[in-house]
Amino acid sequence: MNQTIVVERTSVGAVAVLKPRGDIDMARAPFVRQAITLVVRDRPPKLVIDLSEVAYMDSSGIATLVEALQVSLRNKITLVLVGINPRVQSAFEITKLVGMFTVKASLAEAMAN
Repeated sequence: MNQTIVVERTSVGAVAVLKPRGDIDMARAPFVRQAITLVVRDRPPKLVIDLSEVAYMDSSGIATLVEALQVSLRNKITLVLVGINPRVQSAFEITKLVGMFTVKASLAEAMAN
């Protein structure tokens, strides 16, 4: 079984966009964390994490996004999550973390605000 995940990095103007492709679980969360760390070093004004191709996320994936939020706040970077499917959304709801994040339905909506 493949234990890596592809995390595509693009930019829209000054906004950094990360798009993980695949499940984010204990084996793959470190790859996502590393991608986030590299983006934060560049200090974009906004970081959008597009989760539209993430079908499943366990608690380690949630923890990685909480860490991303904390690092973003410390570095005055706006963090926005987009494209969350119902299964991943329920993981956020179960952990009572859904209100901590700015969540938009699409990349276009995240870019507009």
